Amino acid sequence: MTAKADFTTEEWELILEGPPSAGMILITAQKGGMLRETISMAKAYAEARARHGQSELLDEIVAAKPAVDHTRYGSLEELKDHGLKHLRDAVALLSGKATAQEVDQYKQFILTLTDRVAKSHREGETEDPVSDAERAAISAITLALDGTTV
Repeated sequence: MTAKADFTTEEWELILEGPPSAGMILITAQKGGMLRETISMAKAYAEARARHGQSELLDEIVAAKPAVDHTRYGSLEELKDHGLKHLRDAVALLSGKATAQEVDQYKQFILTLTDRVAKSHREGETEDPVSDAERAAISAITLALDGTTV
C-alpha cells in the first residue's frame, strides 16, 4: 500500500492539488453556478471520506483540505492549461510510486468529482445539466489523466 510517507512534501502537494485543479477547470468552463459547483466539489470529498478504508492513499488524499494552487493566471485558458499539466504530472508521479489500482482510484475520484461538479448547476434552458463547455472540460481532464496532451 502506498501512503503519504512515500512522497516528498512537494510530491504530496502535487498529488493533493490534482482533484481541486480538475474541479476548478470545470467550475470555470461555464459562467454561472460557481457557488453550487464549489459546494458539489466539497461534497465529493465528503463522500469519498465516507468510503474510508478502500485505499490508504485515497483516504489520505481526501482527508486533507483540498489544496488549491494560488498562482495568479492571466486567463482562464492559462488556468486550464496549468491544471491539465498538473493532472498529467500527478498521475505520472503516482504511476511511478503507487500500485495500478491506487492510480485508477485517484483517477476515478477526480472523474467522479468533475461529473458531480458539472451536474450541480443546470446550464441554460436545456434539460441536460452539463453544458458543451463542461463536456469539453471533462474530456480534456480525462485525456490529461491518461497522460495525453490536449
